[in-house]
Parts: sequence; C-alpha cells; structure tokens
Amino acid sequence: MADYAHSDHASRSREDKARRLAAYAWARGITGPELLELPPAQQRKLARAADTNPPSTEETWRVVAQLLVEKDAWAARHPDHPAAVRAHPDEKILWVKPPVRPWNP
Repeated sequence: MADYAHSDHASRSREDKARRLAAYAWARGITGPELLELPPAQQRKLARAADTNPPSTEETWRVVAQLLVEKDAWAARHPDHPAAVRAHPDEKILWVKPPVRPWNP
C-alpha cells in the first residue's frame, strides 16, 4: 500500500489548504512570523474560522507562513493593486494580541 501522506494528491491538498489559510490570515493582517508564533490551539481555531480543517502537521503551517511572507513582499511592490488591500485588518486583534505595556502610576 502506498504512503498517502507523500503522494501527489496529498501534496496538492496541502498546497490548497495552505493557500486558503494564507488568504484568510493575510486579509486580517497576520504575518508569517506571527502565524508561527501562535499556539497550536489558536492555529486550529484560525483554521476553523477559515472554514478549513486544521492542518495535522507543522509543515503545512510553515508553507502558510511562507505564502504570507511572499504576499507581503508582493503587496509592498504593488501598493496600488486592489489585491494588495487587506479586507479585514481590524480582525487581527482577534488572533494576534499586541504586547501588553506595563502600567506605571
């Protein structure tokens, strides 16, 4: 029996899933490094929000992060292109929390 995880079909499925996840994350302003820093539970929650089954391997998340880096670079080179505009940047706070600044009285 052939190893499905390393078949061409599995590879295409991983790439399709990575593209869907990257599109969802990019529209919300999440960068590749930020995505990889999310805890696994938060990554799974993000995948479900993107109507995608959560990836079972870290490899898929690394592909998503690389796609995000590439899209950021492309958007920086083409700032006037409609595809360079993030549709939901205000939702980033739902996924990536800014660092908490200490309160000094």
